[in-house]
Amino acid sequence: MAKVQKVYTREFKEQAVQLAQTSGKPIAQVARELGISDTSIHQWRKELAQHGKEAFPGSGHQTSLEEENRRLKRELERVQQERDILKKVVGIFSREVRWRCSPERGMKMG
Repeated sequence: MAKVQKVYTREFKEQAVQLAQTSGKPIAQVARELGISDTSIHQWRKELAQHGKEAFPGSGHQTSLEEENRRLKRELERVQQERDILKKVVGIFSREVRWRCSPERGMKMG
Protein backbone atom coordinates (compact mmCIF):
# COMPACT_ATOMS: atom_id res chain seq x y z
CA MET A 1 0.00 0.00 0.00
CA ALA A 2 1.36 3.42 -0.96
CA LYS A 3 2.14 5.98 1.70
CA VAL A 4 -0.12 9.02 1.52
CA GLN A 5 1.72 12.32 1.80
CA LYS A 6 -0.12 15.06 3.64
CA VAL A 7 -0.52 18.38 1.87
CA TYR A 8 -0.49 21.54 3.96
CA THR A 9 -1.76 24.94 2.89
CA ARG A 10 0.48 27.94 2.51
CA GLU A 11 -1.20 29.60 5.49
CA PHE A 12 -0.60 26.57 7.71
CA LYS A 13 3.08 26.50 6.80
CA GLU A 14 3.51 30.23 7.41
CA GLN A 15 1.72 30.02 10.77
CA ALA A 16 3.76 26.99 11.82
CA VAL A 17 7.00 28.81 11.05
CA GLN A 18 5.80 31.94 12.85
CA LEU A 19 4.72 29.91 15.89
CA ALA A 20 8.08 28.14 16.02
CA GLN A 21 9.91 31.47 15.88
CA THR A 22 7.78 33.44 18.36
CA SER A 23 6.52 30.90 20.89
CA GLY A 24 9.79 30.42 22.72
CA LYS A 25 9.22 26.67 22.62
CA PRO A 26 11.65 24.26 20.96
CA ILE A 27 10.82 23.52 17.32
CA ALA A 28 10.41 19.82 18.15
CA GLN A 29 7.72 20.62 20.71
CA VAL A 30 5.85 22.96 18.34
CA ALA A 31 6.01 20.29 15.65
CA ARG A 32 4.59 17.63 17.99
CA GLU A 33 1.75 19.95 19.00
CA LEU A 34 0.91 20.57 15.35
CA GLY A 35 1.24 16.90 14.41
CA ILE A 36 4.08 17.43 11.96
CA SER A 37 7.79 16.67 11.91
CA ASP A 38 10.34 19.19 13.09
CA THR A 39 12.11 18.67 9.76
CA SER A 40 9.06 20.11 8.01
CA ILE A 41 9.24 23.29 10.06
CA HIS A 42 12.97 23.62 9.36
CA GLN A 43 12.37 23.18 5.61
CA TRP A 44 9.46 25.62 5.59
CA ARG A 45 11.47 28.20 7.52
CA LYS A 46 14.34 27.86 5.06
CA GLU A 47 12.05 28.16 2.03
CA LEU A 48 10.28 31.17 3.51
CA ALA A 49 13.63 32.87 4.19
CA GLN A 50 14.87 32.19 0.65
CA HIS A 51 11.74 32.98 -1.37
CA GLY A 52 9.68 35.33 0.81
CA LYS A 53 6.24 35.90 -0.72
CA GLU A 54 6.93 33.39 -3.51
CA ALA A 55 7.53 30.56 -1.02
CA PHE A 56 5.13 27.62 -1.04
CA PRO A 57 3.74 28.10 -4.56
CA GLY A 58 1.67 24.94 -4.24
CA SER A 59 0.89 22.16 -6.65
CA GLY A 60 0.95 23.36 -10.24
CA HIS A 61 2.08 26.86 -9.28
CA GLN A 62 5.56 28.10 -9.94
CA THR A 63 7.77 30.89 -8.77
CA SER A 64 8.36 33.63 -11.34
CA LEU A 65 11.86 32.30 -12.00
CA GLU A 66 10.59 28.77 -12.64
CA GLU A 67 7.83 30.13 -14.85
CA GLU A 68 10.32 32.16 -16.91
CA ASN A 69 12.61 29.13 -17.18
CA ARG A 70 9.72 26.98 -18.43
CA ARG A 71 8.68 29.66 -20.95
CA LEU A 72 12.24 29.94 -22.28
CA LYS A 73 12.53 26.15 -22.64
CA ARG A 74 9.28 26.07 -24.67
CA GLU A 75 10.55 28.91 -26.87
CA LEU A 76 13.90 27.18 -27.37
CA GLU A 77 12.13 23.99 -28.42
CA ARG A 78 9.98 25.91 -30.92
CA VAL A 79 13.00 27.70 -32.41
CA GLN A 80 14.91 24.41 -32.71
CA GLN A 81 11.97 22.86 -34.56
CA GLU A 82 11.86 25.84 -36.94
CA ARG A 83 15.60 25.49 -37.52
CA ASP A 84 15.26 21.78 -38.30
CA ILE A 85 12.45 22.47 -40.76
CA LEU A 86 14.53 25.13 -42.50
CA LYS A 87 17.49 22.75 -42.74
CA LYS A 88 15.26 20.18 -44.46
CA VAL A 89 13.89 22.78 -46.86
CA VAL A 90 17.39 23.95 -47.79
CA GLY A 91 18.41 20.34 -48.41
CA ILE A 92 15.40 19.71 -50.65
CA PHE A 93 15.92 22.89 -52.70
CA SER A 94 19.66 22.35 -53.05
CA ARG A 95 19.05 18.82 -54.45
CA GLU A 96 16.47 20.23 -56.85
CA VAL A 97 18.85 22.95 -58.09
CA ARG A 98 21.64 20.40 -58.60
CA TRP A 99 19.27 18.11 -60.51
CA ARG A 100 18.01 20.93 -62.78
CA CYS A 101 21.53 22.19 -63.40
CA SER A 102 23.20 18.81 -63.84
CA PRO A 103 25.49 18.27 -66.89
CA GLU A 104 23.37 15.29 -67.96
CA ARG A 105 20.46 17.66 -68.49
CA GLY A 106 22.59 19.97 -70.67
CA MET A 107 22.95 22.81 -68.21
CA LYS A 108 26.03 24.26 -66.59
CA MET A 109 26.29 24.54 -62.84
CA GLY A 110 27.43 27.75 -61.33
